[in-house]
Amino acid sequence: MPRTEYLLIAGTASAALAPLVARELGIALTPCRIERFPDGEISLEISDNVRRREVVIIQATSPPVNDHLVELILLADACRRAAASHITAVVPYFGYARSDRRRGLRAPVSARAAATALESSGIGHVVTLDVHAPQIEGFFSIPTDDVEAMPSLDAAIGPLLDEQTVIVAPDLGAVRRARDASRRLRRPMALCLKQRSSGTQVEVTGVVGNVDGRSCIIVDDMISTGATVAESARALLAAGAREVRAVVATHAVFAPGAAERLAGSGIRDVFVTDTVAAAAVGWPATPLLHVTSVASLLARVIRRLEAGESLRAPG
Repeated sequence: MPRTEYLLIAGTASAALAPLVARELGIALTPCRIERFPDGEISLEISDNVRRREVVIIQATSPPVNDHLVELILLADACRRAAASHITAVVPYFGYARSDRRRGLRAPVSARAAATALESSGIGHVVTLDVHAPQIEGFFSIPTDDVEAMPSLDAAIGPLLDEQTVIVAPDLGAVRRARDASRRLRRPMALCLKQRSSGTQVEVTGVVGNVDGRSCIIVDDMISTGATVAESARALLAAGAREVRAVVATHAVFAPGAAERLAGSGIRDVFVTDTVAAAAVGWPATPLLHVTSVASLLARVIRRLEAGESLRAPG
């Protein structure tokens, strides 16, 4: 493998994705030993010399979120103490992104606390993919870039489109992504009006836009419990939609029960990326699920970062 000016290190959360990125880049991953003691503490050591080298760490903070967040912090701390010249953290899925404000007078802003912890570990630049709340960029005082991964799924869903297809946002938080997908795919857009009563209980109270007799594709940034997209699918069918052809999301977090909710909702296909490792969340072996890799996208982003080029519309 050719020597580069930077080293690529993988955390365990992205152990499946990182080798694909390394192959796209034409480099080898830097060897790193990561172990867990019986009490859960993490022990790690980077095998190669990182002194005065730029380091890129690929590590999603996916479930178990706290373990993977601490692992990322320790990887960065190890590089900092070994005199790496600069550390970039590529975080395909940023956990705690939904906790972007206080839910009560004595509640934390968890996304800010996670950002502060990453900064204090020596990370100098953070790259995320389709982070849930764009304002999280303001929680960091170091450079951050949020890269749009949703266009990577356009080719996968292209064969599903017809003249009657409608792109649907399952709630107000998904409007921007659905609007962008609507423009790229040149299809009209609709919106589901959602009320959430708990972490797993939601109610869709209405649909804005014409879905009668149409095929619907639901677009969101993540599938966690599956409650939002499942209830949206039921509401769309009740509003006269011909079918809910697919749900498209960047992050397949898939909390327990999500697969069952999706399977019983009338959704025909689920399209996601590999920002979250399937083994980490126990994705079911189901013909509903189609996975598109973001490895080539991340490789292009890393190339541009290391070349000092703009990340606008990578590729």
